[in-house]
Amino acid sequence: MTDKATLNYDGDEYEFDVLPVTIGNRGIDIRSLRGASGDVTFDPGFANTAGTTSTITYVDGSQGTLRHRGYAIEDLAANCSFLEVCYLLLFGELPTAKQLDDWTASVLHHTLIREEMKAFFNAFPVSAHPMAILSSAANAIATFYDAVDDSQSEDQSFVSSAMRLLAKMPTVAAWAYKKSIGQPYVYPRNDLDYAENFLNMMFETPAEDLVLDPVIVKALNVLLILHADHGQNCSTATVRFVGSSQANLFASVAAGMGALWGPLHGGANQAVIEMLQIIHDDENATPESVMARAKDKDDPFRLMGFGHRVYKNYDPRARMLKGFADEVLAKAGNDPLLEIAQGLEALALEDEYFVSRNLYPNVDFYSGILFRALGFPPRMFTVLFAIGRLPGWIANWKEMSDDPMTRIARPRQLYQGHPARAFVAIENREALEPVWSAPES
Repeated sequence: MTDKATLNYDGDEYEFDVLPVTIGNRGIDIRSLRGASGDVTFDPGFANTAGTTSTITYVDGSQGTLRHRGYAIEDLAANCSFLEVCYLLLFGELPTAKQLDDWTASVLHHTLIREEMKAFFNAFPVSAHPMAILSSAANAIATFYDAVDDSQSEDQSFVSSAMRLLAKMPTVAAWAYKKSIGQPYVYPRNDLDYAENFLNMMFETPAEDLVLDPVIVKALNVLLILHADHGQNCSTATVRFVGSSQANLFASVAAGMGALWGPLHGGANQAVIEMLQIIHDDENATPESVMARAKDKDDPFRLMGFGHRVYKNYDPRARMLKGFADEVLAKAGNDPLLEIAQGLEALALEDEYFVSRNLYPNVDFYSGILFRALGFPPRMFTVLFAIGRLPGWIANWKEMSDDPMTRIARPRQLYQGHPARAFVAIENREALEPVWSAPES
């Protein structure tokens, strides 16, 4: 028997089904509310609203739990390659050794981008943010490969599109970086694994071969895995929103990249490093004084990289990164920003104010530090997040497309503006305080 929830207001009673789940929060099915009552629910930011069902990722913020297809993130990050986790997210099961070999070879086969794309990069100014190039390229690449090839089945077309996005985005990202520093583009090498290839395209030069440190390669692999998916966050929900209009995978992922770019989402790791730089440049700042400012309600200063909207316990991704951060940081040599970060971390983990409010260092705090230690400039941090999040976006787009309950996303609103007003001819309008004025020339 289905559980029921009852809503009573204005003298009327409405009954709704309570939808079952495997684990976690149940959902009250309110789809009939508007038709029955004429009213809608109000939930800014959709913090209490499930817009979909999903079998991909489970997050329990109170317990600090993150699982992909039922597998703990700790086990996946410790034992899998990034492409292995991609396979899991896209197809629902961990691959066998042969399946992984075939899948890896197929993805790496598509790492090259068309030579015509060089003109695409050259059209951007040197100062262009790499996220702008990455999101633009996601759509641009689609022009070379029809979103739905008539010679392929729908599933085959999806796999082809998914492989091309996973394969080509690291090449695009590395070339965007090379353009920004005036160095020649480095072509992908399919004899290297996914993380090795990306690092090689980023940091090799024609003047000398790059020797890849296994510790650095492992760190990047883990970082990508830890960003692979995280439920219905802003960018993933955006991918589903756009995809619900039947926009193709490339366009939907490009929209997700735009959402990720914001400083409250994927841009948070870059904001961490920028904050550390500000602290470093202030000769009077100490970790103790910074913590005091963060606790002062009247101080606009915000300590970036601490706390999480979902996790009310230690972010499991942050815990994993913290576990091998020291090994990576040792490779980076002396870096004053990293030293400041370690000082803030040590204080926060022992400060009653932070501990009692569950303001632990989050994944953005550690990823920003580690990306810097790996040699990536801050403007590349969000790009790295996007590459890691690709399999989650792709898997969610596919799940949304296959779901018979999918409808084009169309949230309601509560209108609080003017009621009906009579039109006033322009010669009879009264001048009000301007809400806009022409800029000075």
